[in-house]
Amino acid sequence: MDETIEPRLPSPATPPAQADTRVRRGSPLAVVLGLLAIGAGAYAVWRVTDLERGLAAASAAGRDDIQTRLQPLLQNDQQVQRELDALRARLADGDSVNRSLREEVLGLGERSRNLEDAIANLADQRLSSRDAIALNEAEYLLLIARQRLELFQDVPGTLAAYRLADGALAAAENPLYASTRQTIAAEIEALNAAHPGDTQSLLAALEAVRSALASWPPRPLEPATAAAADSRFARMFGAFVRVSREGVDAVASRDTTLARSLVTIDLRSAEAAVLARDADAYARALASARANIQVAFDTDSEPVRTGQDQLAKLAATALAPDLPALGTALKELRNLRATRALSQPVAPPPAPDASGAEPAAEPAEQVPAGAGT
Repeated sequence: MDETIEPRLPSPATPPAQADTRVRRGSPLAVVLGLLAIGAGAYAVWRVTDLERGLAAASAAGRDDIQTRLQPLLQNDQQVQRELDALRARLADGDSVNRSLREEVLGLGERSRNLEDAIANLADQRLSSRDAIALNEAEYLLLIARQRLELFQDVPGTLAAYRLADGALAAAENPLYASTRQTIAAEIEALNAAHPGDTQSLLAALEAVRSALASWPPRPLEPATAAAADSRFARMFGAFVRVSREGVDAVASRDTTLARSLVTIDLRSAEAAVLARDADAYARALASARANIQVAFDTDSEPVRTGQDQLAKLAATALAPDLPALGTALKELRNLRATRALSQPVAPPPAPDASGAEPAAEPAEQVPAGAGT
């Protein structure tokens, strides 16, 4: 009910007698109004109490729902907190490990620098035994190469020795001998530029010609010679007496076996000249072989022409051309070794032991005889 009951208070100016009269007159209305006011107040109190109960129930339900929803969040928060604690522990361990590793790396760097300094000092003080052996081998090979070229004009053997000497110097791993290797390369290039004849290829070519000689057809007889050989007088006395004013070439032209033997001897002489590096004997032997082939064999046949061409090519090959003078690399190597030996500090004499006897001195580095220039 929205109506507001306003009780009328007695006016202070009204006499008591009049007030009592008004109360008496309006007493039923006042009772009704009072009852209505009490009912309205009770209803209002009930509604307020009901609203408060509903609000309390809704608040409790909301709190329960919120707690139900917050429980997984709280658990997740606790799990995340534990993981964060584990990550912090791991980061702390990683920091400690990194510090220890950094200290170890710094220590290793210092040790490596000390080791490099020690190795550099050892390299400056003395050559290693492997380098000494490699230098001895290189000097020996260079000496052999020069002697083979001077004594036998063996260019392939000289080149092989020079290449082995270059490999020995490369194994020494010392930049001091780089100039010597360049000198060796220059001498190898000079030998290759001379275009010497290869002994094995020349011998193989001569052997091929000598092997094919047995199948070459002989030179056909001229008609006059054939008619004289077929006459009755020649057949009667030819078995006992043969008179001729011709030379050996004419005899060889009629005797195929003798011609083959002569050519074989010439080819053998050419092989011996190749082994001896005798250019004059080599040229004479090939010229004689070609002349005998021209006289005794059919030069129109294909095998004979091939053999003649092969012999002409062999005759044009320079057996012993002008070869360069060697020995520069050997002298340079000996000079470097002598300079290196002089620059080495002299070791102090060893102190005598307790018995008073001096210990045996260490053997010095072996240098081949003839070292130095």
